[in-house]
Amino acid sequence: MNKRNFLYLGLFWLSSFSLSSIQACAKKRCSMDRPGWELVWHDEFDGKQLSDEWTRIPRFPNPPEWNKYMSMDDRLFKVKNGKLILYGLVNDYLPQDTAQFLTGGVYTRWKVFFQRGRLDICLKMDDASGAWPAAWLLPEEPWPSGGEIDIMERLNYDTIAYQTVHSYTTEYDTIARKSQYWGTTGPIRRGDWNVYSVELYEDSMSFFINDSHTFTYYKQPELGPRQYPYDRPMYLLLDMQLGGHWVGRVDPKELPYRYQIDYVRFYKKKKR
Repeated sequence: MNKRNFLYLGLFWLSSFSLSSIQACAKKRCSMDRPGWELVWHDEFDGKQLSDEWTRIPRFPNPPEWNKYMSMDDRLFKVKNGKLILYGLVNDYLPQDTAQFLTGGVYTRWKVFFQRGRLDICLKMDDASGAWPAAWLLPEEPWPSGGEIDIMERLNYDTIAYQTVHSYTTEYDTIARKSQYWGTTGPIRRGDWNVYSVELYEDSMSFFINDSHTFTYYKQPELGPRQYPYDRPMYLLLDMQLGGHWVGRVDPKELPYRYQIDYVRFYKKKKR
């Protein structure tokens, strides 16, 4: 994921976020009902292993930074007590793998796709230097022309999370990219559960943290089709990441790292 630090200057979002939403995020107390919406797909991670709708993310040839340490080793994944747990570990147990660290990630690629609806993801993250957990959407089309939607990215010990969109326009069109904000941050509660959401529409998408609106990105037809490629089926990635130019140096003494997912829920607007 190609990031631009300067994008976020002046965009820090100050708001009191909903404690009731945070508290309601704990499973068994969190209603699946959302007024005006119909739940059409969800995973509560209630079993002892991942459902067949998820696949472990492999390490790619010539991997980008977010995929640099990805491994399919069993020690990086756990489904327990209604939670999916992804780990970031020091690699001191796979001598055949030369990577210094190992991270776990899953995606719904080729299995479950999301378009025109609301996606809610309840997450809890450890603190550690160089930690970069993420929840994001990609299409099958090449990057960045196919678009990328970052529902949540969090760095190190931050008390904020990043929410961003990427496209050919945001990456390469230096004039058009200035026409509106394409990313922002919102406050989170460290060491606790937070709900990250995006509502996907034909001509806009809106982001939320704990049901508080952070920003909306709009389609601008005058800028051409490359500006809003997001109205298409996309798959979800949940992955633990370590290190990189954006997040900084990893401190091995602060590992292992746990990235916990309580649930993923996808809604469609109810028909009137």
